[in-house]
Amino acid sequence: MASKKLLGMLNDAIAGELQVSVQYMWQHVQWKGAKHFSVKDEFEKIGIEEMKHAETIAERLFYLGGTPTTKPQPITVGLSLKEMLIADIKAEEMTIKMYKEIIGLATKEGDLTTAHIFTEILGDEEEHHDTFQGLMEEV
Repeated sequence: MASKKLLGMLNDAIAGELQVSVQYMWQHVQWKGAKHFSVKDEFEKIGIEEMKHAETIAERLFYLGGTPTTKPQPITVGLSLKEMLIADIKAEEMTIKMYKEIIGLATKEGDLTTAHIFTEILGDEEEHHDTFQGLMEEV
């Protein structure tokens, strides 16, 4: 049985994934200007990946006996491409840190499935971070 701490962390992860899925999708829809065409598809693609992460984590949380949250963390859209990317990089950095903590706790508790799930998602989050960092170099 998973600890309350791990279940809480999984819910925090879901809230974060819901946040960025909406945040990136709104950035995809709202961003304008010449650079819009070079980044809009990335915002959309990553937003969809984040929603899939939320679903995967929610399924695991429910399996472990928890109730998945439906409330995202606060969303930051930004008014310029630079503001958007700064917010997105920060969100990915916080997620990477949290997922490493979840992997450590799940491993310590002997929940290798949860650790494996988050190891796979962590790889995606690091790719998202790298994408946003690369886009930031062009701003």
